[in-house]
Amino acid sequence: MRMVVKIAGALLDSDEHVQGLARQIADLARSGHELLVIHGGGKIFTATLARMGISSRFVGGLRVTDRETRDAAIMVFAGLLNKKLAGAISLAGQPAVGISATDAACFLAEPMQVEGHEGGLGFVGYLTEVNIDFLRSLWREGIVPVASCMGLGADGELYNINADHMAAAAAEFIRADRLIFLTDVAGVLDGDKVLRALRGTDIEDLIRHNKVSGGMILKLEAAKRALSAGVAEVRIVGGLQPRALLAAAGAGRCPGTRVLPVIRAAARAGHAAAHGAAQ
Repeated sequence: MRMVVKIAGALLDSDEHVQGLARQIADLARSGHELLVIHGGGKIFTATLARMGISSRFVGGLRVTDRETRDAAIMVFAGLLNKKLAGAISLAGQPAVGISATDAACFLAEPMQVEGHEGGLGFVGYLTEVNIDFLRSLWREGIVPVASCMGLGADGELYNINADHMAAAAAEFIRADRLIFLTDVAGVLDGDKVLRALRGTDIEDLIRHNKVSGGMILKLEAAKRALSAGVAEVRIVGGLQPRALLAAAGAGRCPGTRVLPVIRAAARAGHAAAHGAAQ
């Protein structure tokens, strides 16, 4: 199975958590799965910017990124966090390589514009292309690619990409069978209750009635994009739970929330007709 695994930056705060995730990723790769690991790091990045005296400003959940902020993003995302995670997977027994957009031009991007926001978002982009041949060359050698959330523009500049958006777009471009979001919460919550399964219409209701907010809205919107592009299933799982990734990658019930495609009326009717003819 080909899977995109997106790891929330909050899960990279602790070496213990990083090592636990690395062991699970190594186990999946050894089982023959083709994995593309994409990681965030917003919390660590914000703290790093604060130490550098750089303030953070957000528009629609996206960080406004001037050149100085972008350069710091390269250091944190493509440097510290990327190499830390790739190294942990390699030490867990499965070769991994940390990659960024510039490596074989593997992730291309264009600048993102936000309607009504004067001045734009700076070096914020959206994913436009993935070098799938490069990723295949790594998978053939049993190497796990670990990608930072950046894209290379036609102007030669690196653009910061929201990690949830990048994971969904990458899942579309590489035709992944499953997209897994590992988060620091148990799944999609309705109050204190974890919702076990959602479809597209459910997502719209959750957002409309303010039952989800912040980063979860971005994840659910990204999930809808991936599903509409043909990804069979998206799972949003609490990455702090033991063996959560292995469970999310399996065929059975898993912790967290399964996000499924919308069942179209025509498809339901066709299924019902086929069922009736078989009786």
